[in-house]
Amino acid sequence: MPSIFLAHGSPFLLDDDRWVGELAKWALALPRPKAILVISAHWVVRPVTLGATRTMPLVYDFYGFPRKYYAVTYPAPGAPALAQRVRECLSPSRPVASDESRGLDHGAYVPLVAMYPAADVPVAQLSIPTMDPRELLEVGRALAPLRREGYLLVGSGFLTHNLHVVDWAPEAKTPAWAREFDDWIKDVLARRDVEAFVRYRERAPGVQTALPTHEHFVPVAISLGSSMDLPEERTTFPIEGFAYGAFTKRSVQFG
Repeated sequence: MPSIFLAHGSPFLLDDDRWVGELAKWALALPRPKAILVISAHWVVRPVTLGATRTMPLVYDFYGFPRKYYAVTYPAPGAPALAQRVRECLSPSRPVASDESRGLDHGAYVPLVAMYPAADVPVAQLSIPTMDPRELLEVGRALAPLRREGYLLVGSGFLTHNLHVVDWAPEAKTPAWAREFDDWIKDVLARRDVEAFVRYRERAPGVQTALPTHEHFVPVAISLGSSMDLPEERTTFPIEGFAYGAFTKRSVQFG
């Protein structure tokens, strides 16, 4: 099973027929997963914590949107077997907590509505325990056995994420710094240059503007980490382009 990172957009993504179509096409090209483990930018908790291991109400973790966005549902089955395997993979090296009352946040359910609209694939969510990319690579490496068992690992965020420069215009222009950062991370991931990746705060062009905070970027570290011991795997980019001006839609597939 491949490991992926996707740009999850905002709740508005589900009104974007092109973006929904891109995600749906991607899902059809993937093997059918036994269950899905989502690592979303919108859940940063230490120690690493499992949520949504049973079907729970969604977490509408956004404010001031039209009412219809708070009526979206996604009653995917819980994934207790996957959660148990996650504990087995991670617990030798780190504590693993549980929050069974926490449902899927919009970084998880919005793309899944587009990719698996029948909500018939079990889903669990894993928190981001740190912003340290090297540590998150090791989390991904520890989770790699799940891929062989048919589980889909999904990092969900945005490789560029600066809310101060959002442009909602349909033909919003993409600034040079966003393109430069996007080109840089594409090259680093394609070459699987782990040392450049872990030092992205020092090396990436435009990083301070592209990422005033880092929670949307770092989920890609877990996806990459699950592929670190498989150097023969290809890195591909099923979705590219920009949204909201400076937000790269670049999504990544390892394997």
